[in-house]
Amino acid sequence: MTGLVVKNTGSDYLVRCDSDRAFYQCKAKGNFRIKGIKSTNPIAIGDRVEFNAEGFITKLQDRKNYLVRKPTNLSKQLHILAANIDQALLFVTIKYPETDITFIDRFLASAEAYNVPAKLIFNKIDLLDDADNEYLNAMIYLYESIGYECLKLSAKEGIGIEQLKTLCEGKTSLLSGNSGVGKSTLINTLIPNAKAQTGDISHSHLKGMHTTTFSEMYIGENDMYLIDTPGIKGFGTVDLKPEEVAHYFPEIFKISADCKFYNCTHRHEPDCAVLKALEEHRIAQSRYNSYLSIITDASEKKYR
Repeated sequence: MTGLVVKNTGSDYLVRCDSDRAFYQCKAKGNFRIKGIKSTNPIAIGDRVEFNAEGFITKLQDRKNYLVRKPTNLSKQLHILAANIDQALLFVTIKYPETDITFIDRFLASAEAYNVPAKLIFNKIDLLDDADNEYLNAMIYLYESIGYECLKLSAKEGIGIEQLKTLCEGKTSLLSGNSGVGKSTLINTLIPNAKAQTGDISHSHLKGMHTTTFSEMYIGENDMYLIDTPGIKGFGTVDLKPEEVAHYFPEIFKISADCKFYNCTHRHEPDCAVLKALEEHRIAQSRYNSYLSIITDASEKKYR
């Protein structure tokens, strides 16, 4: 039998069978590992697998892509967020809680590295004042100018919900973001019977409280597949070599073609087109700072 992995609770997997659409509780057969990938979870949400009547997953089918991050325990292994993804939607909030710019850029760089199209969803716009909206519009202008699609959203007031629904129909979408940005609420809005657990904001620190502990896929109408991931505080980029980091910042990579040296790191080299563009404000300082932070991580092999 073949099926789709829709939930992972550690050692157990919930698989939806292709033939009868029923759900089966399964375990990985024996010492199941994927060659070439050292991960904390060799089978991920979105994987297509073969399994038997005894409930053992016997084979993992080829993936078209996957997205990873460093696990929180700082181990050398990867944590696969999901596999076979059509798009990654990063939920961002300007306040309650505030999403860090570097977090956004790290996520986008990782999505670029693993060939996953990424979009930015700016939620909770009903909470913003005039100054906040000015900042939000500047952020959207920046990321749209780079090539990332952006969507304004208010789950509370229903703003942007239809656009988000259209964006997700017919696709497998990974939903990510800090705790408290409203992913679970939006899943329940798009798929009313999902019953994704929602949580409150910690008012002492204005940060989200973790409600999702394991990744889970929710299946809606019109072939809508939503993968909810645990809220994360930081995004550690993985396996990026210093000389490759610029490849995953589209605007920096494009301009780097005019650098004098082919292996330019865009930090101190003479005749660096990127540094010149930075001086002329053709590259945003925030993006360049994020680029440097990933370069530092890659050079020092550290996770922030």
